[in-house]
Order: sequence, then structure tokens, then C-alpha cells
Amino acid sequence: MLFRSGQVTPSVELVGTLMSLKGMIPDRTKETARMVVAAVVEELIKKLESEIVSAVRGALDRSRHSPIKSLPNLDWKRTIGRNLKNYVAEKKTIVPERFFFWSRQMRRKEWNVIVCMDQSGSMADSVVYGAVTGAILASMPALETHVVVFDTEVVDLTERCTDPVDLLFGVQLGGGTDINRAVKYCQGLVHDPRRTLFILITDLFEGGNQSELLRRLREMVEDGVRAVTLLALSDSGVPSYDENLAKRLRALGIPCFGCTPQLLPELLSGAIKGVDLEKLAARLVKT
Repeated sequence: MLFRSGQVTPSVELVGTLMSLKGMIPDRTKETARMVVAAVVEELIKKLESEIVSAVRGALDRSRHSPIKSLPNLDWKRTIGRNLKNYVAEKKTIVPERFFFWSRQMRRKEWNVIVCMDQSGSMADSVVYGAVTGAILASMPALETHVVVFDTEVVDLTERCTDPVDLLFGVQLGGGTDINRAVKYCQGLVHDPRRTLFILITDLFEGGNQSELLRRLREMVEDGVRAVTLLALSDSGVPSYDENLAKRLRALGIPCFGCTPQLLPELLSGAIKGVDLEKLAARLVKT
């Protein structure tokens, strides 16, 4: 495939083609191919960044005003100091009248977002949009963002998030699909489940161990991870997918639906705010 200036129209579909054929692009045209990808990425960032950043920041602001009153957030020093007057000598203990908690805004990385993408050939458009979304999220200081791609192997592309073009060139479309292996890797990235959003982008045609996959996803949900499966992230938002596995994931409380990039900010905002993802999916659903 030979590219000449002015003879190609940059598009998401073309980027997908370039990713699938990147190993066969002659050296003399690699720079042109990279320019095509860069042009598409620039356009997507212009279209998506403002709304995604605004939606996520708004959701974070709301969560800061309502910190979770849980043991990990308890301000022990302040709680003890303010309740010393309530010391009961005979019991040798303090009976607190009020507890004090750290606000989330005290934490630099308030949420952990894991974008896990199926890089099989059928997911080309979804991978392009997913990679750009991952790069946008990674630019936000309040988020710890991981971008992972998989086929039968798992590749962590997080370090490439500063350059979305480089991130896309780290993708190799094609090959088989082992979702279970990818989810196993992503479990290792979770350190605070109740502040983790796991976005699995796949058509669910699992070539690995399906029972193990379901077990791992059940564990994540039970631990408090907010998980969602995007069967497609594309302009049409209409997926072709494994309906049986999607039903089993929904039974675990993991909504599965196709999503357009325009609806993604609402999904991210809703997940961070803690809205019912199943109800949110019902509004966004395209299956």
C-alpha cells in the first residue's frame, strides 16, 4: 500500500486499516502513514476532549463534596482530638460524638480508570476511539489511567498515553481473543476497588476460559469495581457480539452495550457519580 500526499482522506476507518497492515507498510511510506494517523487523532481530540474532561471534572467535583464515610477515609487524629472530652475513664475509651473523614480532594489520584481493549480485527474503530479516550483521560491529573490491549496476549500501553499517535501504533489488530487473560492482568492494576472504573471494550467472542473470565469479573464487581462492557465504541455504536456471554455479564451487574463517542462523557460521568450503570445503560444502549 502506497500513500501519496493529497491522495488519501484521513478517517477512523483508514487508521484501522493502517493498524492492521502496519507490519507491511514500506519504510518509505511509514512517515506518511503516521501523518494520516496524526490527522485523525487531532480531529478526534478536538471533538471529544472538551466534553470528556468537562464531564469527568464535574463528576469529581460532586464526589469531593460528598466524601465516602469509610474506614480508609477516617481522619484518626482529628476524630480523636475532637472527641477527647468524651473519654470514659471506667471503660478507658473514647465514645465519639462525631467522626471526621478526609475529603477525596486530598488525594491527587482520585480515581483509577482502566481501559481494556480487544484488538481483534473486528474491533478496529472501537480501538481507535478507545485509545484516544484513554489518552484524554491520562492527561487528567486526578485520574490514574491504564490502557491495555489484548488478543491472545496482553500489552500494557499506559506509558504511551502521552502520545496518542504512538499509542495507536502500539496496537496490532488481528489475532485471537483471550479476554480472561486480559482481565486477570487488569485485576492486578486495581488497588482501591471502590474508586476504580473498568471499561472493557470487546465483542465478547471469547477464545479463552469463559468460566474463569466470569469468576474474575464477579470478583471485581463484588470488591466494588464499577465495570462496564462496551460491545462497540464507534460512530454507529451498533455491535456484533456474543449475546449469551453478554447476558451472563449482565447477570453479574455488568452492563453490556454499544456506545457512540458522543455518549461516552455521560457514561464516564455517571460511573464516577455512582449512578446505577444498568439504568444508565438503558438510556445509552444500542445492542
